[in-house]
Amino acid sequence: MVVLNFLLYYLIIIPISLLPFPVLYVISDFLYFNFYYVFGYRKAVVQQNILNSFPEMSEKDRIEICKKFYRHFSDLILESIKTFTISNKQVQKRVVCKNPEVINKYFDQKRSVIIAGGHLANWEIFAVAVDAVIKHQAVGIYTPLSNKYFDTKMRNTRSRYGLIMVSARKVKPFFDQHINDLTATIFAIDQSPSNPRSCYWTNFLNQETGVLFGTEKFGKDYNYPVLYGRINKEKRGYYSFEFFDIGDQPKDTEHGEITEKVTRLLEKDIIASPQYWLWSHKRWKHKRPIDNKEKN
Repeated sequence: MVVLNFLLYYLIIIPISLLPFPVLYVISDFLYFNFYYVFGYRKAVVQQNILNSFPEMSEKDRIEICKKFYRHFSDLILESIKTFTISNKQVQKRVVCKNPEVINKYFDQKRSVIIAGGHLANWEIFAVAVDAVIKHQAVGIYTPLSNKYFDTKMRNTRSRYGLIMVSARKVKPFFDQHINDLTATIFAIDQSPSNPRSCYWTNFLNQETGVLFGTEKFGKDYNYPVLYGRINKEKRGYYSFEFFDIGDQPKDTEHGEITEKVTRLLEKDIIASPQYWLWSHKRWKHKRPIDNKEKN
């Protein structure tokens, strides 16, 4: 298995990664055709998610979103492979921050922050770019891959320009160890929770949805200001991101207040550009427990 991983990485992934962007997008167009028309990769999941999220929309419009999603998804795969070898100069050219002052003011106040975001546009290239454009030490929370070889390669790629990667199982120890450092810790809020009883339940994209509670929990525990991070796809291969203040005194907020705010912002962004969200993810595989009818 190690040999196969090695060959896959160095004989396929790296050579593809070294290709110029115009060639990558030719491959992406080929992938799109096969994903959508030939193999129908997770097509039933994508179609059902879009239908449940936009039941009032015409079938024609939903099909259009589905097609545009697969075009973007194909780009995302190739752009993610590109991050294995992309230069810092290329990263800074293709990803810009519109308002670094929103987050940098907390660095000047000597306060660490938490950034909430979702799987919208291209979060992989954001992870590579973010540390260079903010004053804080950027930290990414991730779930380790079962394949240890590619888990190591993924962590090395995401951290090659400054980002620190921390396993979701080790967040609290990391926070405690770095209490005196100025960090900006990024939490994804749109992943399906492993335990439907320990998450926050709300309505998201027209469906009862369990939302990961880490952003709010750690924001309150450490009273770190919480920001929402929006990633915009400006055009093919070019992105921008911006920050929005959610609250600079999380410990004083009501239960669920922070989670609701960031969830509503993400929902608004998805509705505005639905083709750029990760519809292939089985986001709603859990149902609210019968004995949990109120918002947590």
